[in-house]
Amino acid sequence: MTEVSSLTGRLLVATPALADPNFERAVVLLLDHDEEGSLGVVLNRPTPVDVGDILEDWADLTGEPGVVFQGGPVSLDSALGVAVVPGGASGERTPLGWRRVHGAIGLVDLEAPPELLASAVGALRIFAGYAGWGPGQLEDELTEGAWYVVESEPGDVSSPFPERLWREVLRRQRGDLAMVATYPDDPSLN
Repeated sequence: MTEVSSLTGRLLVATPALADPNFERAVVLLLDHDEEGSLGVVLNRPTPVDVGDILEDWADLTGEPGVVFQGGPVSLDSALGVAVVPGGASGERTPLGWRRVHGAIGLVDLEAPPELLASAVGALRIFAGYAGWGPGQLEDELTEGAWYVVESEPGDVSSPFPERLWREVLRRQRGDLAMVATYPDDPSLN
């Protein structure tokens, strides 16, 4: 088996050619990537469900929009919390109930009392479900040109305008990749 270089903490940005409706113009934060597979959450799929309707105790810590996001097509009945902890990248003491994924971005233990994290969390998003790939599956999709792999920024997790995230992430890239941000929603109308 070939060695897998970890993409944990990076973003997968759907190319315009990706035909899967679950991932059309999706921006996926990879929470785990190794030889056993990959797991991430789609950052730009808000639902109409308020966090308070599902996880009332966590509602006050979530940013705008204060809704649950569809993290992907797998296990939609489960919840994941992703939070940015300012200073979390600098090696400061990790708050209880938070596990670093990459830099200041980490996973929240939603079973823990929110008070443990209230003073440390800079941004929190709640996701229903996740995106998952088996061993080698994501690598195959990358080879097929389904995804662009780019660096994440802590603000990606808490973008107040998730519907703009696909274009914003592409726009901040260098070279030709930034031009993809101008790709029309329906190229047949050009």
